[in-house]
Amino acid sequence: MSQVTIESVLQEERVFEPPAELAAGARIGSMAAYRELVARVEADPDAFWGEQAREQLHWFEPFHTVLDWSNPPFARWFEGGTTNLAYNCLDRHLDGPRAEKTALIWEGEPGDSRRFSYRELHAEVCKAANALKALGIRKGDLVALYMPMVPEATIAMLACARIGAPHSVVFGGFSAEALRDRLIDGGVKAVITADGGFRKDKAVALKPAVDQALADGGCPTVEHVLVVRRTEQPTAMEEGRDRWWHELVDGQSADCPAEPMASEDRLFVLYTSGSTGKPKGVVHTTAGYNLWVHLTFQWIFDLREDDIHWCTADVGWITGHSYIVYGPLSNGATTVMYEGAPRPSKPGAFWEVIEKHKVTLFYTAPTAIRAFMKSGREVPDHYDMSTLRILGTVGEPINPEAWMWYREVIGHDRCPIIDTWWQTETGGVMISPLPGATPTKPGSATLPLPGIAADVVDSEGRSVGVDEGGYLAVRRPWPGMMRNVHGDPERFRKSYWEHITGADGRPLYFAGDGARRDADGYYWVMGRVDDVISVSGHRLGSMEIESALVSHPAVAEAAVVGRPDDLKGEGIVAFVTLQVGLSGDEALGAELRRHVGTEIGPIARPDEIRFSGALPKTRSGKIMRRILRALAAGEEVSGDTSTLEDRSVLDALRV
Repeated sequence: MSQVTIESVLQEERVFEPPAELAAGARIGSMAAYRELVARVEADPDAFWGEQAREQLHWFEPFHTVLDWSNPPFARWFEGGTTNLAYNCLDRHLDGPRAEKTALIWEGEPGDSRRFSYRELHAEVCKAANALKALGIRKGDLVALYMPMVPEATIAMLACARIGAPHSVVFGGFSAEALRDRLIDGGVKAVITADGGFRKDKAVALKPAVDQALADGGCPTVEHVLVVRRTEQPTAMEEGRDRWWHELVDGQSADCPAEPMASEDRLFVLYTSGSTGKPKGVVHTTAGYNLWVHLTFQWIFDLREDDIHWCTADVGWITGHSYIVYGPLSNGATTVMYEGAPRPSKPGAFWEVIEKHKVTLFYTAPTAIRAFMKSGREVPDHYDMSTLRILGTVGEPINPEAWMWYREVIGHDRCPIIDTWWQTETGGVMISPLPGATPTKPGSATLPLPGIAADVVDSEGRSVGVDEGGYLAVRRPWPGMMRNVHGDPERFRKSYWEHITGADGRPLYFAGDGARRDADGYYWVMGRVDDVISVSGHRLGSMEIESALVSHPAVAEAAVVGRPDDLKGEGIVAFVTLQVGLSGDEALGAELRRHVGTEIGPIARPDEIRFSGALPKTRSGKIMRRILRALAAGEEVSGDTSTLEDRSVLDALRV
């Protein structure tokens, strides 16, 4: 692996202390308390994780070994123990006042709502689990979910976990071809889907994509398709294979004992899309994942018994797995699930949900925040969001200007911003402020959570100096880490563990991101290493140039990529989306180039500014810079584009 030094010259000096009232009652209420917790883990990691696992989770059989790291990178946590994630999310809350507490609030796009107490959700999960058993699904069988954001998606996930059938949730916006690839790779036995779902005021069919994926025996392992009725669209049903959810599930018994699962039994396989090659099936197992999402949800949201938590992600992504379903429910919290999205007919959709359900903890993506900035504060100012207590961001680094807008306009300068860094592969949050303890800086994910031995290193595994760019790596195992790539342990080893080796000869987990660490030890994630641009020998992080552009009042969003340049090695091309009502011209382009030169320095000034009405994004909201790099270089876009949300954006950029 070649040496990398990412120059970091964009400075951010604003610091915001935790609100005194929040800190006074917080689970971790000071930096001293945070450091004490960190010291406890570092002094004896096995003792700490063993204590947390025994205290925080229910066990059918106790574990005898906290961590077996004898064969890195293949970790085994809590060996000898048996537990069940659905039991931890439901059954253990039924003996006290939480039984009647609201577990799940669902808001449908057309305006319909449903609520489930813990007792009611438990009954629905047991019925769905018995329905899966009736179809012949057994412990170890992989079940795919291809669903809209409806309660049955959560119920199906928990039903799979209850009987020990690992699930593979495939985002409902994927094509039939992308679905087929995942079904074949996983050897899936059953698919749970719906006739359709609502998206931006339209009923969008889902079942036809399943039919197409299974056509002509394309997925020979799939024996059953269970279909939820949501949109009432005409739906073809294949006799002997397809069953309606309501016909099979509703008549089942509400009694289904949870299957004791070994700690390292598979819980789910979740596919991540690569720029080339087939997607990777990230494997997470039962106990370690459960403990990590349970603890991180407590810590990063300073959970209180009366909190209403809303994560705006889709359950098709890891964020939805960890912070809509498993983390909140394992803690006995109330979690909100929303089918819709902000759209021209309802630009205040998010704020309406917060006002209606009195949301206290809100977790969304920087992409969404920048979209709201583009429309101004008039829409959010119309809603009462005084119940909000903590605001989180997830999915990609957040520009300081978007961070400040989020704090000022949505949080009214009283809600701490929890900027979280983590990945599908890590299972849960790794670097994040603690709202009652950590002073925050706009654009920084701040400090690693207790137990996360993060570092910024060079290619030899040596820690780099203050404000020097390097690779973001993790030196020690943690409970929520992925265990393998489904069916391909060699790919797991090569993708994540063979890039960097520590001085002790053990491999480091390499996240694929560049980062720097400032004088306070705060981490600044600078984007994927692939997004570093080398200009005349200077290696610049695209994230910092984008932040400089977004700090200009005319700019709503920006994506920066490199293109080949015979003289400089790479030139800088910026794709810019402007605030509503503004149009781009040569004069504004020149002004933006000057602005970047002033904010960072002449070396970072873009060679070209391209104005665009929108940027190509995945359905989870991440900008697809790989596509922009191809366009900037005048090349044909290739590789996996199944995650692209709106193909018309790509067509417009080609013009």
